[in-house]
Amino acid sequence: MKTCTVTGLLLASLAAGLPSGAAQERDYASLAGEVRTEFLHTWHGYRTYAWGHDELRPLSRTFRDWYGEPFYMTAMDALDTMILMGLKDEADSTREFIASHLSFDRDVYVKNFEFTIRFLGGLLSTYQLTGDRRLLRLARDLGDRLLPAFRSPTGMPYVEVNLRTGAVRGTVSNPAEIGTLLLEFGTLTGLTGEPRYERAAKRALDTLFSRRSPIGLVGESIDITTGRWVGRDSHVSGCIDSYYEYLVKGARLLGDPDCRRMWQASIAPLDRWIADSTGGNLWYGHADMRTGERGERLFGSLDAFFPAVLALAGDVPQGARLEESCFRMWQRYGIEPEVIDYGSMTARDSGYALRPEIIESAYHLYHFTHDRRYLRMGAVFFDSLKAYCRTDAGYAALASVVSKKKRDSMESFFLAETLKYLYLLFAPPGTLDFDSVTFNTEAHPLRRTW
Repeated sequence: MKTCTVTGLLLASLAAGLPSGAAQERDYASLAGEVRTEFLHTWHGYRTYAWGHDELRPLSRTFRDWYGEPFYMTAMDALDTMILMGLKDEADSTREFIASHLSFDRDVYVKNFEFTIRFLGGLLSTYQLTGDRRLLRLARDLGDRLLPAFRSPTGMPYVEVNLRTGAVRGTVSNPAEIGTLLLEFGTLTGLTGEPRYERAAKRALDTLFSRRSPIGLVGESIDITTGRWVGRDSHVSGCIDSYYEYLVKGARLLGDPDCRRMWQASIAPLDRWIADSTGGNLWYGHADMRTGERGERLFGSLDAFFPAVLALAGDVPQGARLEESCFRMWQRYGIEPEVIDYGSMTARDSGYALRPEIIESAYHLYHFTHDRRYLRMGAVFFDSLKAYCRTDAGYAALASVVSKKKRDSMESFFLAETLKYLYLLFAPPGTLDFDSVTFNTEAHPLRRTW
């Protein structure tokens, strides 16, 4: 299996603790073209070895379907990236395939959260980009099939729903899966004029917010039938992360004053109890949701979304300071681990799943500051991905950022998010009107066109 080697410049810059290109500026416009080339390399691998299936397994050159039968997840997730990159032939053929073949009339239980952010978000985004009403019809059909998930005693959705029967299961959920639905269901309401979609997602969010602790924090797991917290660990990592993201973005995309109020009520407790300063670096760690007692000093690749959210919410200096910590995490091993103990700067979970969040934050901060440091950071991210994750058939996750051993996995978000944010970071001005779109948590750009 052929792999790229790290350039001398990258090795020297990482050893010096500086972004690649700190001593010599890169041609960032050409880097956008290089990212586009890597997208096509990865897309070719998917088309060759996994077409008609959910995901490519790049080491074995086989495929994986999430539910035993394909929903074309990678094709769906990657479509708006192709459009933004100007890959017209690939985008047109993929859109035609999805419009002609994708059906949600399946007797299968799916995760409400994953189908909302990947499929509903992707269909709505590509409909807005292309005007193909077949995609809106698919989105509406999917929305109707997901709505039974919200029929719980509290209005917070069950974890899984059967797309054909509407049967539900999974009563212990988390703030991320409960609170990361409003952008997609709100957009569906805006485009169809049917209020039931936004109403269901908003009720779930309101209910979740009302269950926060007396000191203003949420935990990482809750029983959606009783509203009782099952897990009291509070943080901005997985299981909670995008709940906070959608408070800011719900206000931005939908103009929802309740979302703005909920964010304002949430950020002060986060800064009081979760924010942590170690060695002059800003981190967001863990604490008990009821007492505020400091928990483990853990931060990871999923947490690296938070600088972008802080910047979108208007606190660019705090976002910039946190991104510096995220970059330090990346530099520690030459690529970021899933979880790091920021007290000792050692990996607690040493895997890397090709995640986009640190790149997403660099893109947002570059937009607000025009500081070329974020371009230099982006060059480091791109060089590291090529050095450690590229294969002949695409890109592979890492089992360990320490050994750099690859894992036979490439989730659809690598094409939907990681390469999209890299491309947009380097792309010429005017490639996308940042102020007119709001990215859902799967990086599908949504517009308030209604």
